[in-house]
Amino acid sequence: MKFVKMHGCGNDYIYVDGNAEKIAQADKPALAKRLSDRHFGVGGDGVIFINPSKEADFEMEMYNADGSRAEMCGNGIRCVAKYVYDRGLTSKKKISIISAGQVKELKLAIQDKKVVFVKVNMGAPELKPMINEPIVLFGKEYRMTCVSMGNPHAVLFVEDLKGLAIEKLGSAIENHALFPKRTNVEFVKVVDKSTIEMRVWERGTGETLACGTGACAAVAACMVNHLTDEQVTAKLAGGDLEIFWDKEQNRMFMTGSATFVFEGEIAV
Repeated sequence: MKFVKMHGCGNDYIYVDGNAEKIAQADKPALAKRLSDRHFGVGGDGVIFINPSKEADFEMEMYNADGSRAEMCGNGIRCVAKYVYDRGLTSKKKISIISAGQVKELKLAIQDKKVVFVKVNMGAPELKPMINEPIVLFGKEYRMTCVSMGNPHAVLFVEDLKGLAIEKLGSAIENHALFPKRTNVEFVKVVDKSTIEMRVWERGTGETLACGTGACAAVAACMVNHLTDEQVTAKLAGGDLEIFWDKEQNRMFMTGSATFVFEGEIAV
């Protein structure tokens, strides 16, 4: 099976052309888990199959590193856009991609016939009943705001990101009884009204260098708690994402890079 390794701000996935590579649906979860292994596989935060679609220009079929299916990935969808344009699967600079029933519109910035940046209309953030609610973890109280960007996020505000016990806290929140289907977790430090720093614990993967939907969820949580303006630079371990919440349209826009790493072929 041929594949391409790509990343968006260090959030790396293995990309497979689902039209060219015929993998049985039942085999995909185990295959994603094997390929994602950083010691015995290709290594990545998950696997994304790029498929034909009747509802959009392309379909993004996404699996986490543990083989579980994921609904949406902001960094992943930007890389899908770069893949299909750079590889000549489309010549359009505005495309639509569907993932788990959600259609997203993307605008491609082209330089030297290659995609350098992608702006994604991530849709309207859905604020769950929990806004600035207390949650006690290991004897300490945190304030949590829950947001859906097509996938679930729990956003917690902290003062110290470097000393954060993210494996302990992230895993505890991901698997908390409040989230029967588990959740992604964002730990956010507000720098000023237009800048945040954050670390991400992704459901089914663990800590990742970036998360596009997580950055959108973090900005939505900041705004409803009156901590930032609508235009925010989200600083993640793997790079920066520009997030804009257009309140008039009630749409969240995310802009960031997408990068090829390498391609190869592996026995499946």
